Amino acid sequence: MTGQGLGAAAGAAEPQGRASAARLGRASAAARLGRAGLIAIAVSVAATFAVAVSGRSVMEPALPGRPWQPPWALDLHISAYLAVGLTAAGLAAGAAGLVLVLRALRGGWTVSPRAVLLAGIGAAVALTLVPPFGSSDQLSYAAYGRMVVTGHNPYLTTPAQLAALGDPVARAVQDWYGATSVYGPLASGIQGLASLIGGTSVRLTVFLLGLANLIAFVIAALLLYRMTSGQQDRQLRATLLWTANPLLLQVLVAGAHVDVQMIACCVAAIAVIYRKVLCGTVSAERLIAAGALIGLGFAVKVTAALVGLGIAIALWQQGRMRLLPWLALGFGLIAAAALAIGGTAMIKATSQASDMVSIGSPWRVSRTVLKHLAGGSATTDIVKFGAIALAVFLAVLLIRGLPPILGESPAVAYIPLALVLGWLFAWPYVLPWYDALGWAMLALVPASSVDWLLLARTTMLGFAYLPARTTDATLPHGLSWLQPAFRNGVSPVVLAGTAIWLVVLMWRAHRGVPRDQQPDPLQCVG
Repeated sequence: MTGQGLGAAAGAAEPQGRASAARLGRASAAARLGRAGLIAIAVSVAATFAVAVSGRSVMEPALPGRPWQPPWALDLHISAYLAVGLTAAGLAAGAAGLVLVLRALRGGWTVSPRAVLLAGIGAAVALTLVPPFGSSDQLSYAAYGRMVVTGHNPYLTTPAQLAALGDPVARAVQDWYGATSVYGPLASGIQGLASLIGGTSVRLTVFLLGLANLIAFVIAALLLYRMTSGQQDRQLRATLLWTANPLLLQVLVAGAHVDVQMIACCVAAIAVIYRKVLCGTVSAERLIAAGALIGLGFAVKVTAALVGLGIAIALWQQGRMRLLPWLALGFGLIAAAALAIGGTAMIKATSQASDMVSIGSPWRVSRTVLKHLAGGSATTDIVKFGAIALAVFLAVLLIRGLPPILGESPAVAYIPLALVLGWLFAWPYVLPWYDALGWAMLALVPASSVDWLLLARTTMLGFAYLPARTTDATLPHGLSWLQPAFRNGVSPVVLAGTAIWLVVLMWRAHRGVPRDQQPDPLQCVG
C-alpha cells in the first residue's frame, strides 16, 4: 500500500476508534449507574425491612396475638424519629435507585433478569414474614374476615358494631373502626378463610392475609416475566418496575394491601391473550378466560373494570369487534355473581367510598373553594363528576399520545395503561399503593417519559402518607410538621403538576409523527 493509502486508512480508522471509545465510555457509565441503582434499591429494601422487623411503632400498629405466632418482630420500641426516618430513607433510596437503573437501561446496561426476579421475590417473602406497616388497613381486613366467619355481613356491619359484641379481632381495628367493607366478595372470601384459620388471633390472621397477598404478588411477577420473554431489556425492565420495585415493596407488599390481589387478576387477564390477540390467533376460550379473570379482579376491587375496558377498546381498535362478546361473557358471569353475592349493600358501600377526597389530592383544594360557593352535597357531586370527566379526557389523550412515544407496543398493553393512568391522575382519592396497578401496566410497555411522572407521583404520595394512619400514631412535636407540609402542601402541587405535564406530553406526542402500527415482536413469539 502506498503512503497515501496508508494515511487515508489511518485517517478513516481514527474516527472509528473515537466512536468505539465513546461507545465504551457510555456503556461503562451506564454500568456504573446500574450498579449504583441496585445498591440503592437494596438499601431501600433493608430500611423497609428494618422498620417492619422492629415491631410496634408510630409506623406499625399493634398485632394482638401470641408472640410466637407469625409475623415475627423484635419489639424494639423504636422511636417515632427512627421509624419515620428509616421509612423516609427507604423511599428516598428506592426512588433514587429506580431513577439510576432506568437511566442505565436506556444507556444499554443489563443484568440477569432472572437474578433480579429472584431477588425481588426474596425481598417480598422477607417482608411478608414481618408485620405490615404504613397503615392499619390489615386490621380492617381481619375484622371483615371475622364478620364472614361469625355470620355478619361485612357490607352492613362495621368493626365497631362487631367489637360491641365483644369480638377481640374487631376491637383491634383502628382507623376504619366505623366503616363497612368496600371490597368485593372474593376479597371478603379470602379474608374469611384467613379468619377461619387464624381464629381470634389478629396476628395470625394478618399473616395469612399477607401470604395471600404474597402469592398474588409472585403470580403477577412471574406472568410479567413470562410475557416479556424474548427481549432481555424488556424483561429486565418489567422485573425492575414490578418485582424489585422498592417503592412497591414498601407501600404495597410491606403494607399488606389487598390491591395486589386485584392486580394479579388483571395481569393474568392480559397474559392470557397478550401474545395472541394482535397476531390474529386469539380464541373465544382465551377471551372468555380473560374476561373471567377481570371479573375476579372486579370481585376484589371494582377498579379492575378499567383494565377490562382497556382490553375491549384494544380489540375494537384492532377491528376485532366480533370478539368482544366473548370477553364480555367471561366478565359478565363473574361480575354478576360478585354483585349478587355482595348485594345492594356492597354497591352502596362502594358508591359512598367514591365520594371521598384525600387530603393529599389537588381536588381537596377545589372542594374547599366549591363548598363556599355551592354547598356540601353539591360540591361532592361536582368533584366526582369533574374527576370522571378529567379521567376520560386524560385516557383519550393517553390512547392517542402513547403510541408515538412508546414505539412498538401492543394495544392490549398500552390502552389498559392509558385508562389506569387516566384514573390515577384524575381521581380525588389517592393513596400510594393505588399506583401499583399503574406500575404493573407500565411494566408491559417500553421506556418513556411516563416512567418519570409515575415515579414522581408514587414517591410524593409515599412521603405524604408517613404514616397513612392516625389512631395510636401521634407524631412528636419535632415531626408534627411532616403531614401539613407534605400531605397538605407539597403533595397537591406535585400531583397537579404531574397531571398537567402528562397532558402536555401527550398533546405533543399526538401532534408528532405517529409510529408505524406494527405488532409487538414479543407478542407473536411462542
